[in-house]
Amino acid sequence: MSSAPTVGILLSRVRVEEKLLLEELDRRSVPTKVIDDRELVLEAERKPDLGVDIVVERCIQHSRALYALNVLNTWGIPTVNTFEVADICGNKLLTTMRLIRDGVPTPRTRLAFTPEAATTAIEELGYPAVLKPLVGSWGRLISKVNDRDAAESILEHKDVLGTYMHSIYYVQEYVPKPGRDIRAFVVGDETIGAIYRSSDHWITNTARGGKAARCPVTPELNDLCVRAARAVGGGVVAIDVLEGPEGPLVNEVNYTMEFRNSIDTTGVNIPGKVVDFVLETARKAKQDQE
Repeated sequence: MSSAPTVGILLSRVRVEEKLLLEELDRRSVPTKVIDDRELVLEAERKPDLGVDIVVERCIQHSRALYALNVLNTWGIPTVNTFEVADICGNKLLTTMRLIRDGVPTPRTRLAFTPEAATTAIEELGYPAVLKPLVGSWGRLISKVNDRDAAESILEHKDVLGTYMHSIYYVQEYVPKPGRDIRAFVVGDETIGAIYRSSDHWITNTARGGKAARCPVTPELNDLCVRAARAVGGGVVAIDVLEGPEGPLVNEVNYTMEFRNSIDTTGVNIPGKVVDFVLETARKAKQDQE
């Protein structure tokens, strides 16, 4: 496959997902290069010579992904996903505002900058409410606030922690769900598969013990998820959907999606779909440059 682009995989370590992507690229005889973010040095003043035609971002740390993508995209190196997508999806408020801008249903959300204002926001939404850090994944540091005593205690802890991100209070309504939520995988303009994540705990992330089962991709779910993906800039993303009493709500959009436990569950060759998209993106980028 001499005409195939050389694909770089920017990663922190080779986890299961990265191994699956590398195996899929190798199966197709696509030239690949592993780029370890722990060893990467990028000159800001000069276009990086990485010896690749496109970069697939698979960093573990959001900050590494964000800044590397910024340099690469500024110099015209195509990436999956782009800096814009990483910047928006890596921040829950930016994601929420894009969803709202594009008319995608999402939980009611409040933003406050002091513990006192955050208390007002929580009580306006009503108990229970959900307090989240702006940046984070795997359901970490998310709090379900059941009453005023809990609100005051959690807000005091955040205030004392003292970091900039802890001084921004992002509060959402608590959406009662049927013991599960939906994780859908969007590649380009298609929802390629979806899973239910079920748990006795109100946090249903599989990283926190949630159990996965196949979720059918209905035309309605596909439309909702593709609209959400487009709102944040498109590419390869995972959409978290809550089945609310009045209809589905998009909760979050993830730009470096994990899919190891969803291939067998969905019956979809997820790494194959991702590689298809990467190669098509590289082809279009080459056409634009000619």
